[in-house]
Amino acid sequence: MKLTLNLGYSQIFNLVNQLPANQIVKIKYEHSENALVEKAKEEMSDFQKFILAAPVMSDEQFSDFNQQRTHFNQK
Repeated sequence: MKLTLNLGYSQIFNLVNQLPANQIVKIKYEHSENALVEKAKEEMSDFQKFILAAPVMSDEQFSDFNQQRTHFNQK
């Protein structure tokens, strides 16, 4: 069973104003910019997970790569 309400801004505002002060503060924090940024950091996209799971070069491989690149650039 699903209940759907169509409430306007003023109705929601009046409902929120009926809450205790500590719950109003909690709502304000959860919708503040800092909380949204923190939440965005916690929720990685599939692409971000894919990139972070990719293989990386070791220091030795990176050194070899740079040497080869230098060699190729000389010709």
